[in-house]
Amino acid sequence: MSDRRIFPTADLPCDAMPRRAMLRSVACGFGGLALAGIAQRAAAAEGVAGPAGASVGTHHAPRAKRVIFLFMHGGVSQMDSFDPKPLLDKRHGEPLPFALPGLIRPDRLGKVFGTGWKWARHGESGRQVSELFPHTARVVDKLCFLHGVHTEGEAHGQAVLRLHTGEAAFDRPSVGAWVSYGLGPGNESLPAFVALDPPDQHGGVRLTGNSFLPAEHQAMRVRLRGAPGRVPEVANLTGGGLSKSRQRQQVDAVAALSAAHPGAGGDPYVEGVIRSYELAFRMQSVAPEVFDLSRETQETRSLYGVDAEPTDGFGRQCLLARRLAEAGVRFIQVSTGYHWDHHGNIKTDLPRSAAKTDQPAAALIEDLDRRGLLDDTLVVCAGEFGRTPVSQIDRGKPGRDHNPHGFTVWLAGGGTKAGHAHGATDDFGYLAVDGKVHMHDLHATILHLLGLDHERLTYRYAGRDFRLTDVYGKVVQEALA
Repeated sequence: MSDRRIFPTADLPCDAMPRRAMLRSVACGFGGLALAGIAQRAAAAEGVAGPAGASVGTHHAPRAKRVIFLFMHGGVSQMDSFDPKPLLDKRHGEPLPFALPGLIRPDRLGKVFGTGWKWARHGESGRQVSELFPHTARVVDKLCFLHGVHTEGEAHGQAVLRLHTGEAAFDRPSVGAWVSYGLGPGNESLPAFVALDPPDQHGGVRLTGNSFLPAEHQAMRVRLRGAPGRVPEVANLTGGGLSKSRQRQQVDAVAALSAAHPGAGGDPYVEGVIRSYELAFRMQSVAPEVFDLSRETQETRSLYGVDAEPTDGFGRQCLLARRLAEAGVRFIQVSTGYHWDHHGNIKTDLPRSAAKTDQPAAALIEDLDRRGLLDDTLVVCAGEFGRTPVSQIDRGKPGRDHNPHGFTVWLAGGGTKAGHAHGATDDFGYLAVDGKVHMHDLHATILHLLGLDHERLTYRYAGRDFRLTDVYGKVVQEALA
C-alpha cells in the first residue's frame, strides 16, 4: 500500500468506508476523462500489449500521429459537392432509367434531379468542385477524394453508428476509443480522444464511447455551441471547489483503496477510472491554455472565419481542433451539427450548410500545412451517407433522400495521396461502381496510417477478440502516398 496518508470523509475512517461509496464520492468532482498511464506508454514504446486496457503500440511505421475527423452530420450530397454528374442536369425531370435498390421509401421519390450548380477544375490536379465550396477548391491539391464509399443503413441512426463505431446493431467502441486504446495519449495531461460538440442523437454517447474498452478510452466531450461567451466547456473538470491539495488527496485515496482491495489489482475498468481522475487533476492546469482561442492572432482567427457569420461556430471548432492536435491529442472529432439532411428545399439549404463549413475546413488544412503538422495529421471529412440522384417529392420544395450506396469522403495529410481521386459512382451518382470503399475499409485505412494493423488491434471481451473492423476491411492502398 502507498505510504501516503489517506484522509477521512464525512468523519468515517477510510478503512471503514465502502470502496464503491468512496468512488461515488470522488466521482462528483471529476469527469470520465481518458488517459493511459505511464506503464501503458512504456509498453506502447516497445510495440507490445501491456496489461488489459493498456496501449498496444504501433504495428508498423506510422504515417500519421493523430486524426482530426470532421463529421458532416446528415449526409452531404456527393453530386452537389465533389462528384459532378453532368447527366443529372441533362436528364433533369426524366424518369431514372433504372430501379433504386435498397431504399426504405422509394414511393416518395420523384424523377432525375439536376444540381444546377456551376463546376470548375481547380489546382494542378484539375479536380472538379462545385461553386458551393470555393475555399475547399483552393486546397484541392492537398486532398484525396474517395468517390466510391458505401455503407449499410438507410436511416441516420444506423449509418452514423457504422461511421463512428463500425457497427449499428450492437454496442461497440468508437473509432476514437480504438485509437486511444491502440496508441495512448500524446500528452499525459490531456486525453487521447476529444470530441467537440458531439451529436446527442443518432447514437448519442455511443458515438464517442468506449463500450467494453476501459473507461479511460472514452472521449472527453467539449461543448462550444451554446457555451457562454463561446468559451469551450468541459463538464466536471474541476474539483467541486476543493483545493488542489485536497483533490490530490482524493486521487491518492482512490488509488490506495484499489491497491488494498483483494482482487482489485489489474482490473482494467477500475484502473481506467483511477487514471481518469488523475487526468482530470492534471488537466486543470493545462486545458485552459489549450482551449484559449484568444491566444491566436487575428489573421488566424479570420482565416477560420471566427467572429464572422455563418462560419464562427464551425470555425471555432476547427481552430480548437488544430490546437488540440498541436498539444498531442490523438483523435479529435469535430461535428457540424445536424444540418446536412436536405430532404427538401435543397436549393436554399445546401448553400447555407456549405457556407458554414467550407471556409473553416479549408482553413484547417492550410493552417496545419503552414505549421508543418499536415504531414503527420490525418484529416477525414465524412458524412454518414450521400444523397439520391432523384428528387424527394414529399417535402414541398424538392430535396434528396438518403443514399448509403455510393458517396464521397475526402482525406488530407497523414500519408494520403494529395491531389488524387479514387473510385467512382455510376453516371447518375447512385451506386459505387469502381474503387469501392466500404466503411470497414475506411476504418482499416485510418488505423493503418496511424501505424495500427486493424486485424491485430484487438481486445478480448466476453471470450472473443473484438476489433474495429469486425472480420472485414482492407486498407485502401490507392489512397496512400
